[in-house]
Amino acid sequence: RRALLFCWLASSQQQMVVKTDVCAYSGLRIYPGHGIFYVRADQKSFKFINRKSKSQFLQRLNPRKIAWTQLYRRMHKKGTMEESTRKKTRKVSKTTNKAVVGMTLDVIKAKRSQKPEVRAAAREAALREIKERNKAKQAAKKAEQKTKAPPQKQQMPKSKASKASGKPKGVRR
Repeated sequence: RRALLFCWLASSQQQMVVKTDVCAYSGLRIYPGHGIFYVRADQKSFKFINRKSKSQFLQRLNPRKIAWTQLYRRMHKKGTMEESTRKKTRKVSKTTNKAVVGMTLDVIKAKRSQKPEVRAAAREAALREIKERNKAKQAAKKAEQKTKAPPQKQQMPKSKASKASGKPKGVRR
């Protein structure tokens, strides 16, 4: 008798498999015998969990903006605490040396192996040369302006009306 009881308990512990559908709007599970089946004029079929889902689908409301739908929850990371407990992997940055358009890889390696003092001296020399070039350009511009000397403009007398009013012209107060 005890053996029979044990067999009955073992068989009752097996779970029954139920084929469920997924709501086309909300993403919730629809169990057999539930839901609304909707077929559009273009022969595409949709299964909804209830009339509310169907109504909002037909109103073309975006399920990503409706707080109770699965799409909204997935988009806003709701209820994903179990998944976030996994360890975050560190991103390992691998440095690779590649040739640049103006320089070959050998030139880049040679510059990298130079001492910092040599590099600093080269930089200073390059900056000095650029500054000298700019000064020469400015001097050439000034010399050109002196030789050209544009004619002086004649100042037009201001009208008496603008002198009479104490307010500056063009400003509203």
